[in-house]
Amino acid sequence: MDVVVTGIGLRSCLGNLAQTWQSLVAGKSGIKLQQPFVKLSPYPMGLIENKPISLSYLTPLIVADALTDAQLKSPLPDCGVVIGSSRGCQGIWEQLLTPENTLDLSNWLDNLPHQAALITARQIETNHIVGAPMNACNTGLWAISQGVELIKQKKCDRVIVGAIETPITPLTLTGFQQMGALAKTGCYPFDKRREGLVLAEGGAVFVLESAALALQRKASIYGQILGSSFTCDGYHMSAPPTDDKMALIAIEQCLERSELNSQEIDYIHAHGTSTQLNDRREAALIKSLFSPNILVSSTKGSTGHTLGASGAITVALSLMALRYQYIPPCVGLETSDFDLNLVKESYQYPLKKVLCLGFGFGGQNGVIGLGKF
Repeated sequence: MDVVVTGIGLRSCLGNLAQTWQSLVAGKSGIKLQQPFVKLSPYPMGLIENKPISLSYLTPLIVADALTDAQLKSPLPDCGVVIGSSRGCQGIWEQLLTPENTLDLSNWLDNLPHQAALITARQIETNHIVGAPMNACNTGLWAISQGVELIKQKKCDRVIVGAIETPITPLTLTGFQQMGALAKTGCYPFDKRREGLVLAEGGAVFVLESAALALQRKASIYGQILGSSFTCDGYHMSAPPTDDKMALIAIEQCLERSELNSQEIDYIHAHGTSTQLNDRREAALIKSLFSPNILVSSTKGSTGHTLGASGAITVALSLMALRYQYIPPCVGLETSDFDLNLVKESYQYPLKKVLCLGFGFGGQNGVIGLGKF
């Protein structure tokens, strides 16, 4: 059974879906030097507004955008929901521990990691399946894959999927700073001067439907989810392994399930976090499996790293690339550190098949294949 995308909602430090896409292809970045917490040093980050926002604020905005884009309205009682977040409501719980805390947590059950999924389910008034995956930086890819499986197993004809993240909190910033993973000036994926990741807010939500339902209601279709695969290294809490065995298996399985071979992929949207370890490992993976001519870019130099939502944003921007037949650029790249065909400036290209890569703490490896429909 074919599963297609009929609606996308996205918010990033560059704006909504259209604004983010337009800024991305123009080579612009929404990353700025910010100091949202007076006790912490300024760092480059991607804020949607002038100060950090909450998951409860951002989620309904993105879901509403997706519904409007798909020309759907609530109630949708038979629609499934799979919306994830790797950080959830961490900012609220951090505030709870401060002496100046004034939060009312009488409804504390609504502030657990599944908050975004609950908000979405209530927003569309569904009576159906609701899931809230947490899978580090692969949360978004995992949510999309789960939604696809619900449709293929005929448990749902339509599922709203994705991931949303509001990770700009004192603990998150301090944790990444202590690891030495935070950039000090900006995000430069695959560049010789890369210095670390840039934290950002944002998320992407999709309306997935069986192709039969989408065609029946004459919906506009962005593209098709061809296949996916997920593996785990089981090596280290945060560092990649010395070999690429499990990541290679994830890519090979995704290609097999998508009924594709490596030569049929036109473009790879890399995870590209701008850290020394990730970019080196990812470049080696791509080089070992694909033609040296395959087009590669990461868009985190434009949007920043939204952690659990990064995979969802990757898929959204890749679907925009398929719709408009434009390759998104690797914003921030000046001098490549690797022998890859990295895209520095956006240009038109006859895209048919795209691969989206994601890697996360805990040894998470995720891959999703997309195609024109």
